[in-house]
Amino acid sequence: MRYKKPTGPSPTLAITNSILEKLRAGTRPWVRPWREGQGGLPIRENGQRYRGINSLWLWMVADENGFASNRWMTYRQAQSVGGQVRKGERSSIAVFYKQIGTADEEADSDAAADGEGASGIRRVLKSYHVFNCDQIENLPERYAPEPVARMEVSDHKAAIDAFIRASGAQVRHGGDRAFYNPKADTIQLPLPEQFLSYQGYGAVAAHELSHWTGHQSRLDRDLTGRFKSDAYAMEEMIAELAAATIGGELQLPVEHLENHASYIATWIKVLENDERALFTAAAKAEAAADYLLAKAGLGLRNEAEAEGPDIDANEPERLAA
Repeated sequence: MRYKKPTGPSPTLAITNSILEKLRAGTRPWVRPWREGQGGLPIRENGQRYRGINSLWLWMVADENGFASNRWMTYRQAQSVGGQVRKGERSSIAVFYKQIGTADEEADSDAAADGEGASGIRRVLKSYHVFNCDQIENLPERYAPEPVARMEVSDHKAAIDAFIRASGAQVRHGGDRAFYNPKADTIQLPLPEQFLSYQGYGAVAAHELSHWTGHQSRLDRDLTGRFKSDAYAMEEMIAELAAATIGGELQLPVEHLENHASYIATWIKVLENDERALFTAAAKAEAAADYLLAKAGLGLRNEAEAEGPDIDANEPERLAA
């Protein structure tokens, strides 16, 4: 069988351009963190979670294509367990950093940018090609997607309350605005009954808690950006992506930003000027979500990744017709 070899722009540019296309159309691709029948956040063949930009990207691809499975694998991995990618199916890219220097090793890591540290080790972004299990035939039964079990309303409310309480953040209620005050290190939220649903209250709380993680005593992000500045836009993107990840764990919507068109316009400008900005935001959002989920005892996302992806230099971008 002949294969079509991968061609096109760099993985960072390809992913950034796809996100930009959706933002220009006025939509945020992470606004639906789960849907009925989808198995949740993206995982690798071995069941470990994708992280950073890979999590956001493959999540978006699965939603676009209506995939019920959240599991992805390379062509070779599919063959190794008796599966076969259907003819004509197109692969999706995933990325990782290869460290070149005194310690030559690979890691499925989504740090902000390539670079060389004091040790002389250079980190170079690489990509590989994966297929969703919905694109693969004859897989063993253990790879069948597991639908997300919906919580009872009372259980869902209890889970949201427990998540907020576990953070240890000082949360005040009242008024008609939701925001994090870095100087006072407090979160202000409207009363839960002012929201259309308790899930909506939880989603807004997750967003503001994501900002809260940026305090200098915690993850120490720059929270000084003025409204509509690039720094402000980046912090809002980090909080949105982190809240989307948390929403994937707690089954929360991510539809809470008012006047989001102004945010989108600023995000477009930032991403057009720096194709790696999205990767930076995704990595910092991952850290924020991990921080909060670990406090709530949901820290499975912190488990170690495999040493590296199962990469074959001849992995096809798409099976030949």
